[in-house]
Amino acid sequence: MTNPYLYQYPQLISGTLIKRYKRFLADIELDTGEIITAHCANTGPMLGLCDTGSKVMVSKSDNPKRKLAYTWELIQIEETNPVWVGINTALPNKIIKLALEQQLISELANQYHKVKSEVKFGVDGKSRIDFVLTGDESQPDIYLEVKNTTLAENGVALFPDTQTTRGQKHLRELMALPPQTKKVMLYFINRSDCLSFNVGQKYDPTYAQLFAEAITAGVDILPCRFEVNPEGVKYLGLATVNRTEGN
Repeated sequence: MTNPYLYQYPQLISGTLIKRYKRFLADIELDTGEIITAHCANTGPMLGLCDTGSKVMVSKSDNPKRKLAYTWELIQIEETNPVWVGINTALPNKIIKLALEQQLISELANQYHKVKSEVKFGVDGKSRIDFVLTGDESQPDIYLEVKNTTLAENGVALFPDTQTTRGQKHLRELMALPPQTKKVMLYFINRSDCLSFNVGQKYDPTYAQLFAEAITAGVDILPCRFEVNPEGVKYLGLATVNRTEGN
């Protein structure tokens, strides 16, 4: 039987969120009653993802050198239809690499045969792009940046959820690439309940302006939908880009 998951989690442990604090820490009561402190890899505001009493899942490392053995992986959002949202920001790039290697993103498929990660680029060579995809001589190189997206409002995935000077820089760098390259901004929608995507204008107006300029400059926008659950992650295809104002 074909594995339905692009990525499979290790065996996860269920618990209840007590609180998230100092950005990197979360106190969680496991179903056994034990209270643990887990590492939170997401340094952003995590709007809507920190409600006390929410069901969460954590992984446990057996590495004795780790300060915190547990990592917060998922949270379940209790809405009309409960949905799991991915918390661990170390995973999206790893999962996208798997998707690229398997040519799963149809909008890019057959345009490359080699995937390189964390490639230095830019005038000073100090910047890094998440992925460069190369094909034969007749195909342009594809420069691809990935942004983890967890905020949803009224069923619309939004990025960013706060001011992001780093995100602004990435859009500027994509636009500055030579015209013969293909430029892609890929938004990893880390939840399955969003059919459309929009820029989070009210959270970062400068990013929103750059987003519009990037589209005009030929940067391709790929808002990729994923289903996450305690077993693994599935690729669902693209969300619709909704460019209405006022978000």
